[in-house]
Amino acid sequence: MSDIVIRHAEPRDAEPLRMLMAHPEVYHDTLQIPYPSMEAWQEKLQPRPHTFHLVATLDEQVAGHLSLHVEPRPRRSHVATFGMAVAAGHQGRGIGSALVEAVTGLARAAGCACLTLVTTNDNLNALRFYQKRGFRLRALRPGAVDAARRELRPEIPL
Repeated sequence: MSDIVIRHAEPRDAEPLRMLMAHPEVYHDTLQIPYPSMEAWQEKLQPRPHTFHLVATLDEQVAGHLSLHVEPRPRRSHVATFGMAVAAGHQGRGIGSALVEAVTGLARAAGCACLTLVTTNDNLNALRFYQKRGFRLRALRPGAVDAARRELRPEIPL
């Protein structure tokens, strides 16, 4: 079995990440916009304060992505939020676990004591995955996706 390599994302990763997130088995269970454009990925990967992007590779091919945002406000600077996705053909092979391990270290190095994420309550695979790795449910927000679709991003898939 090939080794999983975790590294910081680079501009050359925009196209593989666009393809990864365009796959219905990947974007279906996320709050991401389906079929993201190349320009959107190039923009997303631009360096920004408090934001980090990691990729997981197998045989030098991008197989997973994780973004981490550290809260910039001083009162919340101990909190970081992340989101991740693993390529459809590579799920169940340890890539998600490797990304979570890497982001935990990255968050600690950034001075974060609290690492959070958001998933929908119907994404049972994600709930199971994160709970198995020590994450605990903190809040249940009925109708949150509908509100986000209505107020922030109408393009969120139904």
